[in-house]
This record gives sequence, C-alpha cells and structure tokens, in this order.
Amino acid sequence: MKTTLLLLSLLIGLQPSQPQNSRNYGWQDLLPAIRMVETGGSPRGGLGAIGDNGNALGPYQIWKIYHQDAATRDKKLDNYRRCLNSKSYSERVIKAYMKRYATTASRRLDQGKATRSDLETVARIHNGGPRGATKESTKKYWAKVVSHLKR
Repeated sequence: MKTTLLLLSLLIGLQPSQPQNSRNYGWQDLLPAIRMVETGGSPRGGLGAIGDNGNALGPYQIWKIYHQDAATRDKKLDNYRRCLNSKSYSERVIKAYMKRYATTASRRLDQGKATRSDLETVARIHNGGPRGATKESTKKYWAKVVSHLKR
C-alpha cells in the first residue's frame, strides 16, 4: 500500500504543470485591469474622470471618436456623455469597438477562452486605436495592464 501511494505521488509530481500563459481569460479579467491603468487611482473607480485635456471620459477614458466608431456596431450606444459616469455603458462601448478591430480576440473574451495574446491585442487597441496592437508606443501600456491582471 505504501509503495502504491509513493508511486502515485511521484507520478502526480511528474505531471507537467500548466504554463501560466495557457490560462483562459474573459472580459471580467481584462476590463478591471484596463480600468486600473486608465483611472485606478481616481475616486469612485474613475466615474466622472476626465482626462487627456477633456478628450477622454469615464473609468476607461473613452474618446468621442472611439465611441462614434463603436456606435456604428451597436446602435444602442447613443450618448457619448454616458461614458463619463457609467462603467457598464463604457464597457459596452469597448466591446462594440473590439468586435470591429479585434474580432477574434473579442469573440474569445466573450467565451472566456481568450489567451494572454488576445488580452494584449485588445488592451493595445484600446490605447492606440485600430492599429494599436502593432504600435511600439502601446507596449508600455500593455505592461501596465499586465501588472493589474488577476494572478
């Protein structure tokens, strides 16, 4: 019996552990990290926050042009000023925007099957616009988001 338990414990110990990067993610993992980078130190979790010389509103610091673009995908996005004080509205804006510019990553986030690479794509597009995932300037932003991902 002892031999069997010893062998079993050795076999379990030899099983490869799952690499950290192979974890699946959903919006509930990414959005709080983005919000923390955008307005994490602000009172009320960024509600009411105005940044970038008045160009960015709310907890996710959404610009008007970003909202307008997202509204072409989701007709219920009809009031940019709602981004200022509504986390849920702002998240709907982000999801609509990403359905256009990060289609595959967005779908996998919806399913809770996104990879870390998908998170990077979405975060960098959020920060740098439609081609943000390829811009050198968004790499630092991604590093900040990573630091706020739940471990």
